[in-house]
Amino acid sequence: MPLVSAKEILDDANKKNYAVGAFNINDMEFLKAIFSAAESEKAPIIIAASEGAIKYAGAEMLYAMTKTMADKSKIPVALHLDHGSNLNSVLIAIKAGFTSVMIDASHYLFEENLKITKQVVNICKPLGISVEAELGRLKGIEDNVSVADRDAVLINPAEAKDFVESSGIDFLAPAIGTSHGAFKFKGEAKLDFERLKKVKELTHIPLVLHGASSVPERASKKFEEFGGDLKGAKGVPFDVLKEAIKYGINKVNTDTDLRIAFLAKVRESFATDKSQIDPRKIFGPAMEYVTDVIKERMKILGCSGKA
Repeated sequence: MPLVSAKEILDDANKKNYAVGAFNINDMEFLKAIFSAAESEKAPIIIAASEGAIKYAGAEMLYAMTKTMADKSKIPVALHLDHGSNLNSVLIAIKAGFTSVMIDASHYLFEENLKITKQVVNICKPLGISVEAELGRLKGIEDNVSVADRDAVLINPAEAKDFVESSGIDFLAPAIGTSHGAFKFKGEAKLDFERLKKVKELTHIPLVLHGASSVPERASKKFEEFGGDLKGAKGVPFDVLKEAIKYGINKVNTDTDLRIAFLAKVRESFATDKSQIDPRKIFGPAMEYVTDVIKERMKILGCSGKA
């Protein structure tokens, strides 16, 4: 079916209290793994491409691949710009055919963030393109965005209400204690659910959890078994994800888990068949392994069977 806006997908998730995975891609292998999992689970999907992915593969290429897969599928699919840092990035995505964008001006003060976000909304709304924004800051490394600890600020629920009403955005990413990358927490994962609950009560729109990879144990063990080093990486446990969904999260971004799973299987393939020179024999099993990780995630999010 044709690509749809992420708003169309997330409005249903918001109404029925489940979450949809936004899975990052850089190339064909990750895209095929995501579609394979979605078809198997009958789950809607949001394909996410960061500025880094667009620089690597090209916005037109990412759109063409996603559209080709979506046209052959019966599941709802949106193509989303993840962490667009400026208006130019948004325009590149729109021109290429993306159906959803995130403008991340959260590194600015509230009023400037709101001003920039309004500009994007005014451009996208007439085109039927959904818009995501962010309030507060996440610790760690976002693709092309480094955030120091001193700049990591959790969302203010009252500001969230004002921001949503004034900007006209379709969904919001509130900073509630997660971080990007594989090394999220020094101790146990602690998200501010009371803050999340209040934001939901005041805004009523779909909310997004960034920095939500779980660093699945079986994938990380395989990664390290075959020579990798994750240095004690910790993600967001599944029970914490379920709790976040209960309090209003409807879109869960996932990138790191896919990278770990893919490269864990690649490492295993190289180690067990050292004479292999056919990339398809390396990447094929890696795609299948990523598919299994995504299927497990979809069940946790509650989007299986919702397509």
